[in-house]
Amino acid sequence: MASPTSDENNSRPLKPIPGSYGLPFFGALKDRHDYFYNQGQDEFFLSRINKYGSTVFRTNMPPGPFISSNPKVIAVLDAVSFSVLLDNSKIEKRNVLDGTFMPSTSFTGGHRVCAYLDPSEPKHAAIKGFILSTLASKHDTFIPLFRACLSELFANIEDNIRDNNVANFNDLSDNMSFNFVFNLFCDGNPTEHGLGPKANIDFDKWLFFQLHPLITLGLSKFLNLFEDLVLHTFPLPSFLVKSGYDKLYNAFYSSASVILDEAENRFNIKRDEACHNLVFVAGFNAYGGMKALFPSLIKWVALGGESLHRQLADEIRTVVKEQGGVTITALNKMSLTKSVIYEALRIDPPVPFQYGKAKEDMIVNSHDVAFQIKKGEMIFGYQPLATKDPRIFDNPEEFVSDRFVGEEGEKLLQYVYWSNERETQNPTVDNKQCPGKDLVVLMCRVLLVELFLRYDTFTIKASKLLLGSSVKFLSLTKATTTI
Repeated sequence: MASPTSDENNSRPLKPIPGSYGLPFFGALKDRHDYFYNQGQDEFFLSRINKYGSTVFRTNMPPGPFISSNPKVIAVLDAVSFSVLLDNSKIEKRNVLDGTFMPSTSFTGGHRVCAYLDPSEPKHAAIKGFILSTLASKHDTFIPLFRACLSELFANIEDNIRDNNVANFNDLSDNMSFNFVFNLFCDGNPTEHGLGPKANIDFDKWLFFQLHPLITLGLSKFLNLFEDLVLHTFPLPSFLVKSGYDKLYNAFYSSASVILDEAENRFNIKRDEACHNLVFVAGFNAYGGMKALFPSLIKWVALGGESLHRQLADEIRTVVKEQGGVTITALNKMSLTKSVIYEALRIDPPVPFQYGKAKEDMIVNSHDVAFQIKKGEMIFGYQPLATKDPRIFDNPEEFVSDRFVGEEGEKLLQYVYWSNERETQNPTVDNKQCPGKDLVVLMCRVLLVELFLRYDTFTIKASKLLLGSSVKFLSLTKATTTI
């Protein structure tokens, strides 16, 4: 099933954008309470789609007063209209990473790091080029380093199940992810560079203080007003997490000297600015992304049950045996394994929101109608609805493990938007696609490969977390066949 993209058909009837922002100040407050407390995230959007009979409408997005000076957005919630957010010729991405507000640059040493820069800004190409070059230089390190980290992770999971009958995957995975990222960029363990065994918690606090306006803690209704006042009304000050961030920054600054030399000498980026960008990529993009993605992937694979586990184990073990090891070539031959990962990214994208301002007056298409958007208006996309568009995907709410297998399945990859671009595109200095897009997919493949080389099946208990899923391993059944 497929449909034209936003630019392929301009013959749709032009209609006014439905929806309302309500009264000044109070309309934004009402929408914020609906979003966090009265309706919840998905119902907030679905109720408005039903009310207006449109997947494109006007609304306010949190946090609103007093953190955001202008919470008004135009929501684009189908796969066709959402694609306008990927068009850098029409959309400006300056300071919109977190939506209608931007955390203070004091969280990043006073610098606007690459994620907040629009491609039209001169620094963007230099800094993103530096990041892409750094990742490329580590290409041969990814698989052996990550496999070593996963070996320790699975040993810890087994120990926890043996001793406690349960293993908290999130905690163990977070620690593993931090160690992997630090080793990747700094060529050594965190403890060798003055960081404690729980250094990832400093990243957790730093992330929370930047993202708190977008989070609800799920407290009782009695405490909703208190939470709203603390988390959604005023920004939390950066000095409360400065000491932890400084430890991380200093560790990267002292141990990633080769990378920082490259930034200065080849890309003409000041050393301190390069290091703050490196820490942001490591902490916000890489560690933060893995923190959300790995539990989600494990959850969806677990829900596939023993039948899916058997299919994955058969494919993985067969290909690894044929190829003589876990190599890029081997990973590329695992069609079901790849499909499972794309399906997890489709149904539960690690970054659910995309924002951008219209650079010009434009016409944006949905499936059946078109809308005019004025220059300067903020456009918002809620990715989980766009990538579960029933006009594109059959059974969109269902996890279909082989959805992307075969020629027809691969055609659907153009509608998987998790990386701030289509899955069929690649990151460049001229776009805003995640620079680690290919690394993320690679790590997910290696995670599943290592899991099913060791185990035939597993069981978990899953629940909702602040930003993602909480996963606890209950059992692991060791592989009955080995290679």
